[in-house]
Amino acid sequence: MRSRKVIRGEFDSEMTPAPRERKTKTAKQALQSLERLCARSEKSTGDAMRLMRTWGVPEAERQGVLDALTSARYIDNRRYAEAYTREKSQLSGWGERKIALKLREKGIERETINAVLAPLREDETKAERLQTKLERKLHSVKAANDYELRGKLLRYALSLGYEYDTAMECIDRIVER
Repeated sequence: MRSRKVIRGEFDSEMTPAPRERKTKTAKQALQSLERLCARSEKSTGDAMRLMRTWGVPEAERQGVLDALTSARYIDNRRYAEAYTREKSQLSGWGERKIALKLREKGIERETINAVLAPLREDETKAERLQTKLERKLHSVKAANDYELRGKLLRYALSLGYEYDTAMECIDRIVER
């Protein structure tokens, strides 16, 4: 009688597909692919560099492709940052800190991030957006007491990227009801 391990090993080797070889792209192919992608949706320079790395474009040629895309205005970090900020603040309900962190991860310069986030800092509705998110979260939070509830709501608000003071004001209004 065969052991279970041998049978499982034979079965796995027959059913496991062979790993696919990754095809590399030339700089010209990468430029054409990125032009198509950028025509459909905004991309940052960081996104383009990451894609070229995964496509295996030689490192020496990546900057040339990126320069061609920016000169043809397929990629514009300012435009990308504005669209990203608008989407994440209005649709996802993110705060300024989380948006800034994610833009920085995408390779956007600090000056551009600060310029794009300036209107968001002055926005009067950010506290209202946070309060709406916290009220929704309140229905799913299980807490033994008020202290625990406030802690969980605060962690949630901070994870969305809101400032501590704004978060505490909204939490006080919600919990005191």
